[in-house]
Amino acid sequence: MTSDVRTAIFPVAGLGTRFLPATKVTPKELLPVIDTPLIQYAIDEARAAGIERMVFVSHPSKAAIERHVMDDRDLRATLRARGKSKVAAELAETALCPVDDDVRFVMQHEPLGLGHAVNCARDDVLPGPVAVLLPDDLILGKPGALTEMVSAYGRTDAGHLVAAMTVAPEETSKYGILSVTRRAGQLLEADGMVEKPAPEAAPSREAVVGRYVLDASIFDALDGQAPGAGGEIQLTDAISEGASRVGLAGFRFSGRRFDCGSKTGMLAATLHLARQDPEYAAVLAELDAEMAAERAA
Repeated sequence: MTSDVRTAIFPVAGLGTRFLPATKVTPKELLPVIDTPLIQYAIDEARAAGIERMVFVSHPSKAAIERHVMDDRDLRATLRARGKSKVAAELAETALCPVDDDVRFVMQHEPLGLGHAVNCARDDVLPGPVAVLLPDDLILGKPGALTEMVSAYGRTDAGHLVAAMTVAPEETSKYGILSVTRRAGQLLEADGMVEKPAPEAAPSREAVVGRYVLDASIFDALDGQAPGAGGEIQLTDAISEGASRVGLAGFRFSGRRFDCGSKTGMLAATLHLARQDPEYAAVLAELDAEMAAERAA
């Protein structure tokens, strides 16, 4: 498919402290859900949405991300020489090619927030609106969440479109929360958003999760953005600031979202995918039986 949304930004510079010591050497974006790294799901989602240029905002300590993302011809040649042509072909299919694909890597040297990370990419984006994907927000479904959002973006007057889901009242302090003014199917028109409000101060229960389609004015807003929650440059604040000028809407995607920035979310995503694959049926059946026996004892 083709789209006016031509660029996707992947902020991947974070330290992944919640998964230490596993992320001491391996970036959290390369942690697998069964056998596929989180970042690969995000790349595949962007490809399916018709994205032309992918910009990865990384950190010098995370060179492994670029090695995973880009094609490795030497590795594929070694695999073919060892009779593993199928594996080599699978690697070629998932990797990005430095010749055929438009890929950029930029560095965020200091952890100054998601807004700062997005702004690091401003010199490398194509004209027009941009998508932002957070790989540790895994959204499973067909069509992909970004494909749905790109389609919806062309049908709304809102310059900023953010993925949204309803959360329990006690969960509002973990998310940016939309101030909803009108509901129309999957679209939630809003006049702003609040970063991590207490339940009693939350304007709604519609939480923003890691997919965004943003008007290009977001970069000017981020340039003048003062530090917000946690002393960081918050993307939420810049989006909210632009709501009155370019418009803001939430989008209720149809897929299932897993917070793979947490251990429980990663486990839930793994079990969810395992239960859909017959290869793991016997293992899961044995586990279920053991748990039933323990409850009965």
